Amino acid sequence: MIKDKFEDAIAPAGHDDGDIGAINEILGFHIRLAHGACLRHFTETFADLDLTQKQVSVLWLVDDHPGIAQTDLAQRLRMDRATTMAIINRLQAKHYLRRDRSPTDGRKQALFLEPEGIKVLAEAKKAIGEHEAWVKSRFTDREVKQLLEMLARIHE
Repeated sequence: MIKDKFEDAIAPAGHDDGDIGAINEILGFHIRLAHGACLRHFTETFADLDLTQKQVSVLWLVDDHPGIAQTDLAQRLRMDRATTMAIINRLQAKHYLRRDRSPTDGRKQALFLEPEGIKVLAEAKKAIGEHEAWVKSRFTDREVKQLLEMLARIHE
């Protein structure tokens, strides 16, 4: 206590020692900061690929499920219809994927990767490996597993 008063007395006016006050106890604040750090690193890692996280997720899911319906893809990635369509339009314009009429339901659009999409997804997976290693390096294997379980409780 005396030390704190002494440090306050000698700290220059306007000195910021990093104390953010009570907001430091807000879980959502720390989730936002963690998300921001991950997004910045992801963006740096993917700078040469010119892909967003959502675009990579779409390519990956289409690769795992060739012929997936656009509506099913949107549901699995928890994206609204307009966002999904905009992402698919961009990926199609880059010749990364194509839409075909679903062979089982003519009302649906089936999605398939194009050769260029397969190539860029392979590059993206390599970059994701680097990004994941960066994130996971802050935790033990056990903590990573726990963190995944805890975060899933929030978004599921």
